[in-house]
Amino acid sequence: MPRIDDYKMARAKAIEELKNESFKYLANRSGFNISGQDKMEIPFLGSIYELSYPDFQFKNREDEDREIPLPEQVLILHYLQGKKPLDIYEEWISYREIPGASFYFGPFTARAITPMVKVFGNNLELFEKSFNVLGGKKINEGDIGFLYYFFPFVPVKLILWEGDEEFPPSGNILFDASISNILSPEDVAWLSGMIVYKLIGISRNL
Repeated sequence: MPRIDDYKMARAKAIEELKNESFKYLANRSGFNISGQDKMEIPFLGSIYELSYPDFQFKNREDEDREIPLPEQVLILHYLQGKKPLDIYEEWISYREIPGASFYFGPFTARAITPMVKVFGNNLELFEKSFNVLGGKKINEGDIGFLYYFFPFVPVKLILWEGDEEFPPSGNILFDASISNILSPEDVAWLSGMIVYKLIGISRNL
């Protein structure tokens, strides 16, 4: 697991590179809305963050006293950092199909697939209610599935199959094939876990 110092270094490195790009370029490329002079509005798992340029300071618009966790900051900065033009291919792949992802498959499964199946595999209604709060689009895949845009160019599908007397419940998370141009396999594992744990948190209040 990364240490706090690792996140601080990753944040500093990303900011140093992003300072070389114009604010207009970063805003246009990312798909984030401009919320003020040299500020971007970033929807993030049901919250709204604001990112200022060129100091790259984060603020939670709904609760200014709440500090944005470093892993979330780093993920947003890495999304902004990619060099290739962002696009959505509408071709869906599993995590294993992301180039270089095999090394992180264990953490991805432990962080995202296993807890999703454990909490929601035998309660698809709770899965649906939780996703309705978060804001996902129901899709006709598996026994139940949802499409969720983590970032404007990062659509994710979360799919569940309910267990029965013969088979245990199972699940999968799919990504647009363009994901390898945008985020590293480690970042993709982190964002998958963030979605699942956000859903679990929502479910506890339903």
